[in-house]
Amino acid sequence: MSKYLLGLAFLFSFSIILPAQSTMKAIRAGRMIDSRNGKLLLNQIILISGDSIIAVGATVTIPAGAEIIDLSNATVLPGLIDCHTHLTAEPGNDYYADIFRKTPVDYAILAPAYAKRTLEAGFTSCRDVGSNAFIDVALRNAINHGDVPGPRMQVATAFIGATGSHGDISGFSPYLDWNMPAHMSGVADGVDAVRAQVRYNIKYGADVIKFGASAGVLSEEESVGAPQYSQEEMNAIVDEAKRWGRKACAHAHGTEAILMAVKAGVASVEHGSMMNAEALQLMKEKGTYFVPTLFVGDYVVQEFSKKGYPDKIINKARMITPVVAASFSSAVKAGVKIAFGTDAGVFPHGLNARQFVYMVKAGFTPMQAIQSATVNAADLLGLTSKIGSIEKGKFADIIAVTGNPLDDISLLEKVSFVMKGGVVYKNEVK
Repeated sequence: MSKYLLGLAFLFSFSIILPAQSTMKAIRAGRMIDSRNGKLLLNQIILISGDSIIAVGATVTIPAGAEIIDLSNATVLPGLIDCHTHLTAEPGNDYYADIFRKTPVDYAILAPAYAKRTLEAGFTSCRDVGSNAFIDVALRNAINHGDVPGPRMQVATAFIGATGSHGDISGFSPYLDWNMPAHMSGVADGVDAVRAQVRYNIKYGADVIKFGASAGVLSEEESVGAPQYSQEEMNAIVDEAKRWGRKACAHAHGTEAILMAVKAGVASVEHGSMMNAEALQLMKEKGTYFVPTLFVGDYVVQEFSKKGYPDKIINKARMITPVVAASFSSAVKAGVKIAFGTDAGVFPHGLNARQFVYMVKAGFTPMQAIQSATVNAADLLGLTSKIGSIEKGKFADIIAVTGNPLDDISLLEKVSFVMKGGVVYKNEVK
């Protein structure tokens, strides 16, 4: 081989080695939560190349030239996952101005700020379960393209609901024209129509299908928990979602609606405020996840009267808040699978971690609470191979807090380090 060819071979070999070395990072973790096994490990090394973890352990050798991130005085955890968010909206200070003055453009402009706040709070992934005008699809795509910082997103697009239901604007004059194409509203009635709505949502970008099995709190229909679809309609929604390779989740507060949704085959029950023994047993048998929203009720009771919300809504929140805590406690005792979800967007984005304290007060251990927002949430999202734990081959989605959240779960409200896909978005560790 000539000296020229030898030189080319050397340059080529150097060119394929250099990028790997230049993107190598090593985290020194003083304490590390092993979310898969429910253990606290000491003095771990996490080796990262590009966007993924390539080695974890106490005896891992740090390669020469790797960037070292010293978290030896912190507790390191997998990036947190919130399975119930509304990342494209947040209530303003005037209920009626939000409804009558704002357009999807207003929400689209603010959505990147909400996404950034969520990421910096330590939530590196989320499931967004209802948005108008496909803002959630656009936000997800922008984050995936690297145009704006934010969590990994699964999106539901339009909330599917019956006419006059929690998913339909109610309480206003029928002469008001919302000037929205019918399918974009998510309102659908009857087996054929709900199947068509599922297909429409998926056509325009839905990763998951969300529908209203029951009435709700933040709407002006009379009930909180009464069923708002027939069993046949719920069956059709779930069946059509499965046909297209999507999971379905059900907004369901009342016992009857919960039972109907679980029988239909939903992957998760959202809110699940009025659980009884029959519902819990059926969920356990079918492996249905419970996504409880514990913090949001208190926030609504304390803050929404200042925003001009109708008394009917605030009174419903006041009634449902202690009930959902009791359902959560029963679900923990029954061994139902639980994934972390908050309803962020009803309260300000970035406050998601406040729910951890509520979960521990209602029966979870701190480790169980963390697992609900890591391995359990990843399982619900169908992303166990990529997120939810700090393991070789997974995305380098890693956060850290000062102190030990197993001793004080509220420390998760003060995340000081955030890495997503190997990129550091926040580092305030001292």
